[in-house]
Amino acid sequence: MIDKQKVSAIVDEWIKTKESYFPVDVTVSSDNVIVIEIDNRDGVWIDDCVELSRFVEERLDRDVEDYELEVGSAGIGQPFKVLQQYVNHIGQEVEVLPKTGSKIKGILLKADEQGFTVQTRQKQLLPGAKRAHMADVELEFAHSQVKYVKNVISLK
Repeated sequence: MIDKQKVSAIVDEWIKTKESYFPVDVTVSSDNVIVIEIDNRDGVWIDDCVELSRFVEERLDRDVEDYELEVGSAGIGQPFKVLQQYVNHIGQEVEVLPKTGSKIKGILLKADEQGFTVQTRQKQLLPGAKRAHMADVELEFAHSQVKYVKNVISLK
């Protein structure tokens, strides 16, 4: 079986030559199917996927171990997998599914290694008020508290 660390190191080597790309995921199955996901704040170009594919193929020897290789972008509307995806979507609308609770939509305000903050509108009963009013609320989450976070795609 091809070593995932070796493939990740090859991807990292290629990433160093591309200033705005970052790796999202590298998987190697037991039958040597290698899947590489990359992302870029401005979108991923097919030419770059082809270039990375060739870069990897030049560094792996099919005569030693045969493999299947897929290189692509992190899918639109797919859950975030790495911190850089959170950072790239700050200021944009996201959908959060906490491990306990229901989906929340809001604006991603900040993110770091420990967690992230989302601003959403919720009904709140303010002191002295007789009924609830809509108010902006900031919700903080640890990454371990959520099943997923993904960008909300708007076609407006």
